[in-house]
Amino acid sequence: MPVDAAPAKYPGPRRAAPALAAFAAVRLLGLAVLAVWCAAAGSSPHTLLSARWDSLWYARIAAEGYGYEVVLPSGAVHSNLAFFPLLPWLERLVAAPTGLSYGSAGLVVSAVAGLAAAWGIFAVADLLHGRRAGVLAVAMWAALPVGIVQSMAYSESLFTALAAWALYAVLRGRWIVAGLLAAGAGLTRPVGAAVVAAVWVAAALAWRRGERTWAMAAGALLAPLGAAAYALWVGARTGGGLTGYLDVQAGWGNGFDGGWAFARFIGARLASPAFAAGVGLIAGVLLVLWLYRLCVRDRQPAALLVYCGIVVALALCASGYFGSKPRLLLPAFPLMLPLAVALARWRTWRAAAVPGALALVSAVYGAFWLNGSGPP
Repeated sequence: MPVDAAPAKYPGPRRAAPALAAFAAVRLLGLAVLAVWCAAAGSSPHTLLSARWDSLWYARIAAEGYGYEVVLPSGAVHSNLAFFPLLPWLERLVAAPTGLSYGSAGLVVSAVAGLAAAWGIFAVADLLHGRRAGVLAVAMWAALPVGIVQSMAYSESLFTALAAWALYAVLRGRWIVAGLLAAGAGLTRPVGAAVVAAVWVAAALAWRRGERTWAMAAGALLAPLGAAAYALWVGARTGGGLTGYLDVQAGWGNGFDGGWAFARFIGARLASPAFAAGVGLIAGVLLVLWLYRLCVRDRQPAALLVYCGIVVALALCASGYFGSKPRLLLPAFPLMLPLAVALARWRTWRAAAVPGALALVSAVYGAFWLNGSGPP
């Protein structure tokens, strides 16, 4: 469904500049609103972004390595082995020459990774639908309600950058690059499996078409190495074998139950004074499923459909941390492509007004969210 000419080669900085500028503007707006809100509330933006919730776990890993755990009164064990190592490694890499704290180094990593993610999303959308749609896809992704996470010392921006460029490499037939980036994604978050699956499915389809090269085989072999290496290391460290990492996640209350626990959570809201929240959750789930249906209807490449489908399934069907589900959906950027294509057909001012309005709402919500109950 192209709306203008697709690029003939890799989109360089000049072609991607409007998308990067849009991303930076949305993120700066979010940070400005957060700063004003924190000034009124007497809180610290820096602390909220770099030294709360998951950020503390990543910073501790960067400082001390693995082995820290918290035993709750219920007997559940929260081990830092649940957190994948690439972000802490990068925090340590940035902190060493700069003297920054590990939390502040995490903010630097997220800022750079956010721009890389925006560039990668633009590259995919530009390739499939043209430059205008690419810019709008990035703006819509930056303006998601939980977009403030892109500016936190969290791993979402880093993972999305690796995933987006891996998918772009797949679409371009750069199999070794795709495999290496998928391996990096597998060292970043458990959902790295979605990138691996996307590479494998695309390679299998290309193989079936007769496009059989050594690079394709090498890329397919490289893709799972990151996730597999960490899972095997955790299994060896804990004595849990192949299921060691799943046991660690179970200690946090995480698992995959097909969405049953989430459905019960929504049902409890509907049967309580928080009825409106339950209705909102249902509306949000239906919106995500509708957007994915549009992706299928628009015949997005198989790699994007597989990647996005797995990200959505893992986010919606996990059994714990229901308040984090919007954040877990953040890497599912292909959901933005149908909206971006539709907006690209509008006049410029009308097309810009939609992500602009969403960016303002996102900025206010992000400030409210971080100064509220948390964690995201």
